[in-house]
Amino acid sequence: MERGTHFRTLTAICFQAALAALAGGAACAQGLPTAPQQAPAASLREEAVKNAAAPCVEPPPMVRIEDYNGPFRKVVGEFARPLERKSVHPRHYKLGAKLCTLELKDKFVLFLQDSFDPVTFLSTGFNAGIDQAEDTDPSYGQGAEGYGKRFGAGYAGQATSRFFKDFAYPTIFSEDPRYYRLAHGSARRRLLHAMEHAVVAHRDNGKYMFNFSEWLGTASAVVLSNTYHPDNERGFSPAAQRVGYSVLQDMGFDVLREFWPEISRKFRLPFRGESEPVNHDSSPAAQ
Repeated sequence: MERGTHFRTLTAICFQAALAALAGGAACAQGLPTAPQQAPAASLREEAVKNAAAPCVEPPPMVRIEDYNGPFRKVVGEFARPLERKSVHPRHYKLGAKLCTLELKDKFVLFLQDSFDPVTFLSTGFNAGIDQAEDTDPSYGQGAEGYGKRFGAGYAGQATSRFFKDFAYPTIFSEDPRYYRLAHGSARRRLLHAMEHAVVAHRDNGKYMFNFSEWLGTASAVVLSNTYHPDNERGFSPAAQRVGYSVLQDMGFDVLREFWPEISRKFRLPFRGESEPVNHDSSPAAQ
């Protein structure tokens, strides 16, 4: 794996770990999480679509960008939405409650939302700048043309990865591509729960399964990346390294998703991820 990729991945993991440790320390100090801010019942009902065939519980609606206050509200809001989009709380304590799953169209919409999120373009531009400075993929050259090629290759890599992990393999294996928060228990238990999501996922029916989307999706994206990264090292070992670092990075984001409610409360950010859901007959909700 290239030196720049090592640097970016380790930096991202360290940043995510620092935020999660901060939230975990706050959770330990406070004991059980405090009662979160309740979303108005009307706003929850607005998300409901009647479907008599499948009674289920909808996750609360995502926080709107307008709900973030302060000088950095747009930055915080844009960063938070990708985390919240793929995070749900299954509500274990509600007897008989079944979380609404994603239909085929919902998984495709999730892929589109992740691919065209502003954070995706910002991170791609940042990574392309690092690659330009370190002359990764030297065949691309330098200058505006070289940067454009690196940006295009980086964006193609992110979009391909999300296509496989949000839509293609979740559809093939009837897998829910979202992360299911534990949201209760000790910080250690929640940390292990977040880390094991790289291996254990949920089927569309709520049962546990091996996380095929994470491993097959990452491997497929890595193999395809050789077509637009002509200077990548070929062979099994370099590919396995890239897969491993990508899985570690996704694991870091799952840890961040798990502790995001505490981080939001600590920094007084609006968060509706733990609002009481409405039990109704509804279609699967696209996050």
